[in-house]
Amino acid sequence: MDTDHTTPAGRFAALTTAHVADACLRAGVPVRCAPAGVRPLRAGWRLAGRVRPARHAGSVDIFLEAIDRAAPGDVLVVDDGGRTDRACVGDLVVREAQAAGLAGLVVWGAHRDTAELTAVGLPVFSVGATPTGPLALDPSPAGALGSARVGRWTVDAGDLALADDDGVLFVPADAAGELFDLAGSIRDTERRQADRISGGESLRGQVRFGDYLAARAADPAVTFRAHLRAVGGAVEE
Repeated sequence: MDTDHTTPAGRFAALTTAHVADACLRAGVPVRCAPAGVRPLRAGWRLAGRVRPARHAGSVDIFLEAIDRAAPGDVLVVDDGGRTDRACVGDLVVREAQAAGLAGLVVWGAHRDTAELTAVGLPVFSVGATPTGPLALDPSPAGALGSARVGRWTVDAGDLALADDDGVLFVPADAAGELFDLAGSIRDTERRQADRISGGESLRGQVRFGDYLAARAADPAVTFRAHLRAVGGAVEE
């Protein structure tokens, strides 16, 4: 992955989607995760880049057009409605995306040619594999290259796609710098907490859990999240 810290991929390289999701929560930015079934074809694959959306209607030409419009580092986000009865992406589209310099693909639908895609090495996240491609061609929807839906979320070129072994997260591109900064702070706090647990200091002691229980007993409205923020912990966000 790109290690240029001025690019989304470079900023994300030392983070995880969990760190950035927690940063979204802290910053008041909607946490937009792809459904948990959207997984990498190979463990350890990561990607980060601006969304290049394409809505599938049965033909790969929409993907070729999206790739033709894409910039290096973009992520092709394919909307096939989460269907698993057909594959919408195979090795030729992925090879074409790789040749164009894309960072990878997020597919709200199924793929095929698993062995070939794994060998190509361009990160692909999808809901799974099935041997058959589309059996019918539907009319291409209006705005098929303007936005894509992944689960409950609609994303477009104003968003970044971030993905790793935990799944896929979408964040507003114009808020990414702040979110990456917050995510780095959360990561550092969690690492310090983990080191202290390894050194024999319990997490309950670090976050003064007894104080929280006492405060909650006095005032049931006190939340653990507010307590963590007060003591500088990073268990939930």
